[in-house]
Amino acid sequence: MYGLAVAGESTVRALLRRGDEVVVADDTVDERRRNLAVELGVDLLERPDPNLLREVISTCDFVSPAPGVPETHSVVTVAQALGVELVSEIELAYRWELDRPGGPRPMLAVTGTDGKTTTTLLAVEMLRAAGLRTVDAGNTSTPLVDAIEMDLDVFVVECTSFRLAWTPTFRAAAAVWLNLAPDHLNWHRSMASYEAAKAQVWANQRPDDTAIGFVGDPVVMGRLHSAPGRQVTFGAHAADYRVEGDTLAGPNGPLAQIGAMKRSLPHDLTNALAASALVLETGLASTDAITEALASFSGPPHRLEHLGTWGGVAWYNDSKATTPHAASAAIRSFKGVTLIAGGYDKGVDLASMAADVDGVDAVIAIGDTAPAIAHAFAAVDNVQIVGDLAEAVNVAASTARPGSVVLLSPGCASFDHYSGFEARGDHFRSLVMERVARPEASANQLSASVTDHRGTR
Repeated sequence: MYGLAVAGESTVRALLRRGDEVVVADDTVDERRRNLAVELGVDLLERPDPNLLREVISTCDFVSPAPGVPETHSVVTVAQALGVELVSEIELAYRWELDRPGGPRPMLAVTGTDGKTTTTLLAVEMLRAAGLRTVDAGNTSTPLVDAIEMDLDVFVVECTSFRLAWTPTFRAAAAVWLNLAPDHLNWHRSMASYEAAKAQVWANQRPDDTAIGFVGDPVVMGRLHSAPGRQVTFGAHAADYRVEGDTLAGPNGPLAQIGAMKRSLPHDLTNALAASALVLETGLASTDAITEALASFSGPPHRLEHLGTWGGVAWYNDSKATTPHAASAAIRSFKGVTLIAGGYDKGVDLASMAADVDGVDAVIAIGDTAPAIAHAFAAVDNVQIVGDLAEAVNVAASTARPGSVVLLSPGCASFDHYSGFEARGDHFRSLVMERVARPEASANQLSASVTDHRGTR
């Protein structure tokens, strides 16, 4: 096992439970990981050189790189040179599930550059509304190797390219590919490699499985046409699962009224259609369950999370938009946008973020990519580069006007200043609550106090 973070630890524990002999290596070994290795009773190699790696890997049946280990890493190249199999944690979990007494339980899979988490959670809510026990697994707080130990009926697996890259047999009864846009080019060798990893979500399907693709993405559709499973499409229009007026519809008729959905921005509709296809095509849920789930689903944090509206300005936390593709979708959802964008440079061209700037009033650029953001949005009249997120919130508060939107949708990862998009989004939320919400609340209280005092005169 290479890597001893969340997924790595779960994988090591799962291997040990099954009686396997495990050797662990990691590039970053701190006191916690040393203590964990002692607790687990495994050898822990710190940043082993290629010669030691070759010696150790030559004795292994397989190598399991943690999701954070890029395909250019020496552990991958050495294993490939020696002909030793590379398997991810979802591949191992799938193999073990096949051997489960009583037979394997169905797996549904979700991949794509953007929208994976929301679509996965939507499918989970639909299945739960249908009375099934399920969990979101894979690229979540629950690795699939842990989920298969739970008393569940079905799994919904969020599949990153990192996990799909090493899946020679992993198969889902239904799998949806949402979209493809440049991302993770610091992990993959190329866009071709990234695309090939995503395509693994359908590669091992059987003719009676279902491959579900987005009609609006030509790469996805090109791959769908050669998928071995039944081919089903979703999209706003001209798809099996589509929007018809004010209704979400499937091959057999209406699914839900859009007006009854708790969230109904354009990407909310396509995510809902994708999740509906997953649960309907497998016969695991009914349209009643879909309607119930969509009426209550508010979405996870940091994904166009509406923090509140103060002074007529709506504030949205979209910190999870770590790609230009995701940020562009968010920007197109609103008019009168004051955009806060920028962050860690993943080597991705940011120009596509500014493909449609008609609804953008101002751009506040932050982070390592601030100059690139400013260049991409040069067509916007008001573009400023500021030092950090706190300053960005202050500038946005003074810039935005009633009826407009302040949108944190960075289009970049957060690792220049934060441990992850969650930490960035949490900081943004706290800044907004402290500097925007509380001052207005205080002003409102003062106004009410004056009114009450005058009323007693």
